Amino acid sequence: MVTYAYGCATCGSVDLTFPMGAAPEHAECPRCGAWTRRRWTAPGLTRLPRGMRDAFTREERSRDEPEVVTRPGPGRPL
Repeated sequence: MVTYAYGCATCGSVDLTFPMGAAPEHAECPRCGAWTRRRWTAPGLTRLPRGMRDAFTREERSRDEPEVVTRPGPGRPL
């Protein structure tokens, strides 16, 4: 499930949850029942835990400059 931002004329910004790719352009406001319009926002990747963010960064970097492992890291058996 993904959280999408909607704008309600009465309540302001409202977050609604739908399956990925299934968010409608208009939805009912859970607070007042008025119709809201979907707002386009940046993905919430900054909310990820630091370790996961770092893993995504390493993975993205390795696309063009792969890290080559020649031996196991410290404390790993051969």
